[in-house]
Amino acid sequence: MKIVVCIKQVPDTKGGVKFNPDGTLDRGAMLAIMNPDDKAGLEAALRLKDQYGAEVTVLTMGLPKATDVLREAIAMGADKGVLVTDRVLGGADTWATSTTIAGALRNLEYDLIITGRQAIDGDTAQVGPQIAEHLGLPVISYAQDIKVEGDKVIVQRQYDDRYHVLEVQMPALVTALSELNDPRYMTPGGIFDACKAEITTWGRADLKDVEDGNLGLNGSPTKIAKASDKVRKGAGEKVTPDSPDEAVSYIVGKLKEKHVI
Repeated sequence: MKIVVCIKQVPDTKGGVKFNPDGTLDRGAMLAIMNPDDKAGLEAALRLKDQYGAEVTVLTMGLPKATDVLREAIAMGADKGVLVTDRVLGGADTWATSTTIAGALRNLEYDLIITGRQAIDGDTAQVGPQIAEHLGLPVISYAQDIKVEGDKVIVQRQYDDRYHVLEVQMPALVTALSELNDPRYMTPGGIFDACKAEITTWGRADLKDVEDGNLGLNGSPTKIAKASDKVRKGAGEKVTPDSPDEAVSYIVGKLKEKHVI
């Protein structure tokens, strides 16, 4: 079995974010981490590797420093890393990003593609399904459990206060939730192997079946009107119940209102 995991190096938003004059993120000026949903997807792939002996390739699109997350993934247990980087790809929105990644994936063999549900720097949850659309693959999103039986992947798909069990024949694409699992740590031996690993680097010329008009900032139909750091939450609703019983009734009512219980 061959699995490709699409990961992304994202800004560590705990340290604040910085923007370029055109409204895009200044990624080179911020500390970066592996996107949490993507790391859960990687762990799911590594567990399938442990179980079936699958080959796991990690692929990312970004600046040259994005090799850091590829080496982190290899240190966790992935077999190969592929970086897609080129100046003409910069400033891409979800459409241009998914077009680029799909063009890179056409160079690879795969039975299963795993992406994170969404990235913490955009929160759109669009790229994974768009990749599947470009490649003509079935997609199951919001995976909270992933299993493989024969040539089929079986997924528990999160849905409000319940989940759906969906089965699809591979090749297929699955988007993973960060709640899917607890990702493993890098091992000392894995870190040593990651430092020695050769990262494959592809540019615009290596993308298959893509048009220049669909790439980078110029190929992005979404334009940023305004960008800002995260907005502080308001004070919320404040109540003063007359008794503990009244307080409990109020809380339970709110939980039912939000369909938590």
